[in-house]
Amino acid sequence: MGTGVTGLNHITLAVADLDRSLAFYRDVLGCVVRAIWIDGAYLEAGTLWLCLSRDDEVRSSPHADYTHIAFSVSDADYGRLSDRVMTECTIWKNNKSEGASTYFLDPDGHKLEIHLGELKTRLSHYRENPSKGTRVFER
Repeated sequence: MGTGVTGLNHITLAVADLDRSLAFYRDVLGCVVRAIWIDGAYLEAGTLWLCLSRDDEVRSSPHADYTHIAFSVSDADYGRLSDRVMTECTIWKNNKSEGASTYFLDPDGHKLEIHLGELKTRLSHYRENPSKGTRVFER
């Protein structure tokens, strides 16, 4: 039997002003912009895949938005682990994006996700299925 979660997959941050946040993560922190669309952007920070997602409801205090932490899971372990969290946890979102994902809450209500795929597969998906006006950038 596998170990389950294999690492951190990506971080999505809800932002009130995409341009301001993109400038901060790109210019201040040095993240590499990989894709931009009307309501968001994908960046890389070393091996970290960071998604900025515009959210009109962003306030200065934590609240119910799309911000969550995603963990990588191996192909062999995904089904078993997904079934387990679907049985034992509250599901907070249904998957509507490329790649298998299960979105669930931890005991304290933090939003978590297990995900199959990586930035490379997501960018490939958008190259093959352009939508939302997504522009994909090559290195």
